[in-house]
Amino acid sequence: MTFRRISFALLLVSFVVACAPLNHTQPHVRLGMVTDVGGLGDQGYNDATYAGLVRAKQQLGVGINVLQPQSDADFGAMLGVMAVHDDETFAVGYSWQADLAEVAARMPNRHFTILDSIVDAPNVTSITFKEEEGSFLAGAIAVLATKSKTIGFLGGQDAPLIRKFEAGYVAGAREIDPAVHVLVKYVGGFNDVASGAELSAIMFDEGAGVVYTAAGKAGLGAIQVVRGRTGVYVIGVNVDQDALAPGKVLTSMLKRVDVAVFRVAELAAAHRARPARLVLGLKEGGVGLTTFRYTRAIVTPVMIAQLGRIEAAIIDGRIRVPVTREAAATFTPVAL
Repeated sequence: MTFRRISFALLLVSFVVACAPLNHTQPHVRLGMVTDVGGLGDQGYNDATYAGLVRAKQQLGVGINVLQPQSDADFGAMLGVMAVHDDETFAVGYSWQADLAEVAARMPNRHFTILDSIVDAPNVTSITFKEEEGSFLAGAIAVLATKSKTIGFLGGQDAPLIRKFEAGYVAGAREIDPAVHVLVKYVGGFNDVASGAELSAIMFDEGAGVVYTAAGKAGLGAIQVVRGRTGVYVIGVNVDQDALAPGKVLTSMLKRVDVAVFRVAELAAAHRARPARLVLGLKEGGVGLTTFRYTRAIVTPVMIAQLGRIEAAIIDGRIRVPVTREAAATFTPVAL
């Protein structure tokens, strides 16, 4: 037996022990989660997914389990281990698309949910979001709230999903000011906080009044940097990050992963069929901005009313938000 097989055999034993009930009562339904390599405590994507599971535990009485891979190579095996014990297994992130497709095909009697990717299989629910719609609002408020003609975007991995954030942000900024200059930098991953701080500092030095982060843990670096600067702000992502630097995080673009996870959990707990696809945008309450509770001195009622008009125009189709940087480059503002 190879070292790798020994490692995962030990993982299986430890997982079974960890999941064993402390008494003779065991939940009828168990939900499992395999995080991305950022793991819990990222104050973002993984934590939002876990919040949905915790809500399911509290309100539905299900059991929950979590495994956290240390590298991409761990994921497939962890997913298989989790699925043996759980009625629904959540795979967090588009990076696991190929692994999940393979495991789902090998385990046709188990059900899986993947976030931010599509796996076309009868036993998989694919959850995606219209991140570009919430990011459009982020771009609009970035320009409205800063005196600078320059704003910044910090991405994690330069991949189609993160480019949706970028495209929406750029288009939203141009809806307010077609001449705005948008700096764009990518960390190359989602866990390098130091690089996130360094790249954000460069954009602030180049005149950015606001930097929007779509970079996982690396985005926390931008929040570290903005604390020590005056007159500039960060826009957080995925979860409400406003309190991480009150008054310096202008707002956060919420991606309600917790809501989506809970919707699937409700169906699993009721032993009902899960949908093949679940897509959440502004209309469905899947994305949006926080309430500016720390930045009301900067974000005025007039600005908030303007955001409301923009949101309504997106929902009713008057504004078609681009999902690629090429489309964002040719976006034309809509008269509202």
